[in-house]
Amino acid sequence: MKNNNYLTGKCLVAMPHMQDEHFARTVIYICSHSENGAMGFVVNKKIKEFTFADLATQLPIANLNPSLPIDLHQGGPLEKVRGFVIHSTDYVKDDTVVIDDNIAVSSSIDIITDIAFGIGPKDNLIALGYASWAPKQLEQEIACNSWIVVNPTPELVFKTKDEEKWQKALNALGIDLYRLSDFCGHA
Repeated sequence: MKNNNYLTGKCLVAMPHMQDEHFARTVIYICSHSENGAMGFVVNKKIKEFTFADLATQLPIANLNPSLPIDLHQGGPLEKVRGFVIHSTDYVKDDTVVIDDNIAVSSSIDIITDIAFGIGPKDNLIALGYASWAPKQLEQEIACNSWIVVNPTPELVFKTKDEEKWQKALNALGIDLYRLSDFCGHA
């Protein structure tokens, strides 16, 4: 039986007052959340100092020259050299974890190669690194108004420009978050 209090498949949107340089104005796709903690990927911060071509030279696909530019994203502050691909479910291999009807996560070199050759998933986002939370840590951060939870759409995760994702996620809520308090408390 699925516990609906867990946030697997949801997005976290950093509250406007978030000061942490790793998470200010971020949108994070949560791929795993349970009593053991949570894991997710920042989906709106491109890596500017390291390109797909740089990545390809470190993998057995060094001779690859993709016809379309492929962006890399800062998935989070942990294990920044570890790559993950958040992608549409039209591409599923042995290592793929299907999160919901629209989004899956893979981490094999095969998906990177397939993306570069244009035979990978229709929609994808390559993330280096990830974010994670210890048991109950994410729940505490949400209770203290660090994050707001939104239902992601493939449009938000894959098609919206990175610099517009945070505001678009806030707009989806239909409220002005700048009017909300950043104080944590309980009624």
